[in-house]
Amino acid sequence: MSKSKNILLWVFAVVFMVVIAIYQRSTGPTYPEKGEIEISGTTVDFSLPRSFGDPGDCPVIIVNEDRSIIGKMKYKRFKSHDEWTIVDMERRGDTLISYIPSQPPAGKVQYEILLGKQDDLLKSITQEDVVMRYKGYVPTYFLIPHILAMFLAMVFSTRAALEVLFKGNKVYKLALWTTILFFIGGFMLGPIIQWYAFGDFWTGLPFGTDLTDNKTLISFVAWLIALWRLKRHPEQTWWALIAAGVLLAIYLIPHSVMGSELDFTTETPTPTNKF
Repeated sequence: MSKSKNILLWVFAVVFMVVIAIYQRSTGPTYPEKGEIEISGTTVDFSLPRSFGDPGDCPVIIVNEDRSIIGKMKYKRFKSHDEWTIVDMERRGDTLISYIPSQPPAGKVQYEILLGKQDDLLKSITQEDVVMRYKGYVPTYFLIPHILAMFLAMVFSTRAALEVLFKGNKVYKLALWTTILFFIGGFMLGPIIQWYAFGDFWTGLPFGTDLTDNKTLISFVAWLIALWRLKRHPEQTWWALIAAGVLLAIYLIPHSVMGSELDFTTETPTPTNKF
């Protein structure tokens, strides 16, 4: 393979990874619920949190300059028998603010924001309740290498597939790097991230049904099989295509879908304003 073609294929693999990263960034149940709504002729933009990892209660902030607009927030713990709690949002200059009570890591709260100019004419700004998940603080010196390793694995996986399609002779080497990077990101750093965020090292099979962990397991097994087959039969390069396809399919599933969560239904309902 010529040097120029090799460079172009690497560039394509990196660009493809960036596209996947943007997709991951904009999908999934942990990214803010964004939109706009018209309140008595005033357009109000909103961005409602669906994940929170800082100490204390989670602030919910609505920015609008029309100070005649008032708001309320109703909330209860997700997967609980709690009654709804309704609180007024506090006006602070050009913002309305309220706070969702802090929860243990993996605890979720479902909430709804209602806006309007009269108490009896408030309307919800979203079609469905927003579900917000609390998590523990994850140190950046673990988080950044984890993210880097996972996306570099995607780069090498894509490059390995391209090596097959363009009949290159480095499929095994690229498959090996893909597997190593995925092991570092998913099985060395991944459990550490999970422990900091939710208090468990692994909640996928055989211990649980966490989809993120199970996706990691499936992808890694696919690449282990491909690596084994390529070692024994170097001509069977299509194994790398299969493994790359599995990894791509896994990355197209929004991050944190069916992730860790607490079940509060075994507890006594809480009818007060505090959990």
